[in-house]
Amino acid sequence: MLAQLSALARDSSARLQAIESLIPAALRASVRAGPIDGTTWCLLVRGNSAAAKLRHLLPSLEAQLRSKGWEGSAIRLKIQT
Repeated sequence: MLAQLSALARDSSARLQAIESLIPAALRASVRAGPIDGTTWCLLVRGNSAAAKLRHLLPSLEAQLRSKGWEGSAIRLKIQT
């Protein structure tokens, strides 16, 4: 169980590294890798304005993940206050 959680955490971090170049530099500090639930990956975002800007990038972020081998990956944004 612990090994599985560790593997999911590594996978989540690897996904963030794969899309980080597509996130504007000003927003990168506001985005953290979140949990993976099946084919849905969660990005933790600080603030509504950062989340609104990232929503516009979701299609390109998801396409980047698919090109790196994460087929069927959907990204969900979770706002942290």
